[in-house]
Amino acid sequence: MGIHQTMDSLRERSSFVKESLHKSQTITDNMVSILGSFDHRLSALETAMRPTQIKTHSIRSAHDNIDKTLKAAEVILTQFDQTRKAEAKILRGPHEDLESYLEAIDQLRANVRFFSSKKSFKSSDGIINHANSLLAKAISKLEDEFRHLLTNYSKPVEPDRLFDCLPNSLRPSTSGKQSDVGSKNHSESKKPSLETVTFTLPTLIPPRVIPLLHDLAQQMVQAGHQQQLFRIYRDTRGAVLEQSLRKLGVERLSKDDVQKMQWEVLEAKIGNWIHYMRIAVKLLFSGEKKICDQIFDGVESLKTQCFAEVTASSVAMLLSFGEAIAKSKRSPEKLFVLLDMYEIMRELQPEIETLFESKACTEMREAAMSLAKRLAQTAQETFVDFEEAVEKDATKTAVLDGTVHPLTSYVINYVKFLYDYQSTLKQLFQEFDPNDPESQLASVTTRIMQALQNNLDGKSKQYKDPALTQLFLMNNIHYIVRSVRRSEAKDMLGDDWVQIHRRIVQQHANQYKRISWAKILQCLTVQGTNSSGGGDSNSGVSRATIKDRFKTFNIQIEELHQRQSQWTIPDSELRESLRLAVAEVLLPAYRSFLKRFGPMIENGKNPTKYIRYSPENLEQMLGEFFESKTWTEQKR
Repeated sequence: MGIHQTMDSLRERSSFVKESLHKSQTITDNMVSILGSFDHRLSALETAMRPTQIKTHSIRSAHDNIDKTLKAAEVILTQFDQTRKAEAKILRGPHEDLESYLEAIDQLRANVRFFSSKKSFKSSDGIINHANSLLAKAISKLEDEFRHLLTNYSKPVEPDRLFDCLPNSLRPSTSGKQSDVGSKNHSESKKPSLETVTFTLPTLIPPRVIPLLHDLAQQMVQAGHQQQLFRIYRDTRGAVLEQSLRKLGVERLSKDDVQKMQWEVLEAKIGNWIHYMRIAVKLLFSGEKKICDQIFDGVESLKTQCFAEVTASSVAMLLSFGEAIAKSKRSPEKLFVLLDMYEIMRELQPEIETLFESKACTEMREAAMSLAKRLAQTAQETFVDFEEAVEKDATKTAVLDGTVHPLTSYVINYVKFLYDYQSTLKQLFQEFDPNDPESQLASVTTRIMQALQNNLDGKSKQYKDPALTQLFLMNNIHYIVRSVRRSEAKDMLGDDWVQIHRRIVQQHANQYKRISWAKILQCLTVQGTNSSGGGDSNSGVSRATIKDRFKTFNIQIEELHQRQSQWTIPDSELRESLRLAVAEVLLPAYRSFLKRFGPMIENGKNPTKYIRYSPENLEQMLGEFFESKTWTEQKR
């Protein structure tokens, strides 16, 4: 009774499935055919049971066969039931319930594997073909869904959102001008190290969408649709990344574009470019790498290929501007922006090497390294240009009062700025000679200083008054020495250099005194005998001679005062020092001459005509030397 009941139950189940199959016409025939083969096997078993003389062994054997048949049929029915449900989900599409949709695809794949292993069943090929056809439709819909999700949630990042991701020290100024964002104030000390500041990656795609994109990508890869997936991702994310950079202000400029720009405009663009490079590498490219790694997790080749292709155009756009600057016509004022650009490339080098470490990114990684080397080379060539320009400078700017020449202050400020970049310069020199970059910096500084001194020697010869030549050289060399002593250049040039040049200043001061005051001091001697010598006041010297001496002295001191009070010693300490050095020689000689020969004039007629100045008057006059006063001012 048990056997007959079981077979009846199976027939009823089979009959029910056959009826339900009519609701899913696409695979009905194939499934009915398979179930028909079970009907045949069940009929054969039933016939075997009919003889009245059945041995126990035969009954047990029949039972076993029936159990196997029932289990096999149950599995077939279950697989079919799952296929039918999967088909229904797939026909509805992935948009409403992506998770169920992906489950349906996994179920279809499992069913294909199942029926592929049951080739003995009649018409199983038909079910496999139908399931594969369904899978193809499903993957096509997945592709559309991936494109829809990626496009819908991929929007360019607004500049303000990017600035919010930067540490406060690197955000644009509150003026909101883009030209402020990357410019460097060379009068300030170097910026602090960026190793400790925090950058927050911007949200490029909402985190809740990433797992969906990942699951869709995995299904497309399993279906062999890697190239379609790659193209969708590259085209969508690549375009959005470029738009983010363009909104920020990045432009694609050629060497010709750069050459045509006014320096002020170009300098502002370079400052911005430095800022853009930092934002691109630390925020945008890093953000792209992160979402790429998440979406293509587990598919290494696709992960690196997609990231490389998404960033390629943007990297090229950024680096092309750097290349254009590096290849444009060199000039001294460009040195500092070249160093700024080299500095940012060095700063970003570790991250560039990490982000673009894969083989697919080789070209971009090498292009970035090549730009850094090119900037270093151009900067070094600019040093040589600068030395030559300083030595050959033929500016017609006349320094009539012998003060510090504009070229001197320009070159000294230039050298001071160089030492703001001391660590960068050492890295730069190391590119070409890794052995001793420090000595190279010292050598460059020494050569620039020597070039300046050579030029100043030439300029000093333009003065007709040899005393002014000496004053001009004294002023300028003193300015150089004082500036070096107050800057980091002192450590490079060394104490010996400072001491040698201090002696040169003193030599020019002595030469000035000799040329300006030797002749006037001769008026205060008589017949080669110093006025301070003892002896009788009437020792054979006529009143006429003394009158002539006083008269000559007055003319010469007035002429010196008139001319040299228009000259300038800008350094107050040096000015007082030189006045004192003159006073220490002039005033004792005058007092002595006045004491010895003054009575000869005072006892005569109209003494004030000859003794016009007291020592105190002379001291007051000396206090007006080197003050850059015009003759009109003195008269007033």
